[in-house]
Amino acid sequence: MPPSLHGASNLQQNGESRWHRHLLPRSRQPGKSIGSAPARFPTSSIMFKNLMTALSDRLHLVAPDFPGFGFSAFPPKDEFEYTFRNIGACMNRFTEEINLKQFTIYLHDYGCPVGLQICIHHPEKITGIIVQNGNAYEEGVAGIWDEMRAYWANPTPEKKKELYGFLSEEGVKWQYTAGVPEALLPTLSPELWVLDWDSMKRPGNIDMQYELNCDYANHIASFPVFQAYFRKHQPRTIVIWGKYDPFFNVEEAACYRRDLPNAEIHLIEGSHWVLETNFDEVLRLISNFFTPAATQ
Repeated sequence: MPPSLHGASNLQQNGESRWHRHLLPRSRQPGKSIGSAPARFPTSSIMFKNLMTALSDRLHLVAPDFPGFGFSAFPPKDEFEYTFRNIGACMNRFTEEINLKQFTIYLHDYGCPVGLQICIHHPEKITGIIVQNGNAYEEGVAGIWDEMRAYWANPTPEKKKELYGFLSEEGVKWQYTAGVPEALLPTLSPELWVLDWDSMKRPGNIDMQYELNCDYANHIASFPVFQAYFRKHQPRTIVIWGKYDPFFNVEEAACYRRDLPNAEIHLIEGSHWVLETNFDEVLRLISNFFTPAATQ
């Protein structure tokens, strides 16, 4: 039975427009799992469009665009604090507005620091976690983020120019293609980075993206807090990791089992964007995660 579309629309929140995708099966059994999928840099909920369509026969799915991302409003910085903690609080209010009481949360890239804020402040809402290349352990950023962390501690104009070249049209495209095996490059559609750059061209947006990236230092500092949450609450967890990701080390994937010993760990022959390049495999893994036998 085809899904009923209850979203792809705007929600007014504190006078600002919040855009989200929302799919609900026409025939929904009591107790069906709910999926909530925050987005990542530099994209929006569009990265979940195909996954939501494929799973909408059995799950209630919601994917919001963060403030300043995708089709959501971009409030000025003097009206909205662009930190992961504050965006997390904003997304929690969003779940309340749409009466999303409990859900499995999808943690990927920037969606990880935002989503983990919801996890630690509202653990009663979280029934499960899907991690796709999302940081909560030092092993994921060790070495590869050293220059960026040195810059955060001692910022200089020269280093900013060198390190933040990804905040450009070419840099946005590179975010998608970096680390992708050559055989998988044809799976990437150009509209992905074209739409992202169109959003980032809004006046002041690149400055916001720069400041939010600098706030990643606070996310890294909070790793022990997130790990304590895992140990205490033991949410059902599946970790899916593109092993050629040039941004987050593949060694982090296994780290989740330190605090979540029952977590599923799956390494994929892809990079950072396995929902685009390895869709069928990711869909199979997530579908299996939500089978009745797996959720009991």
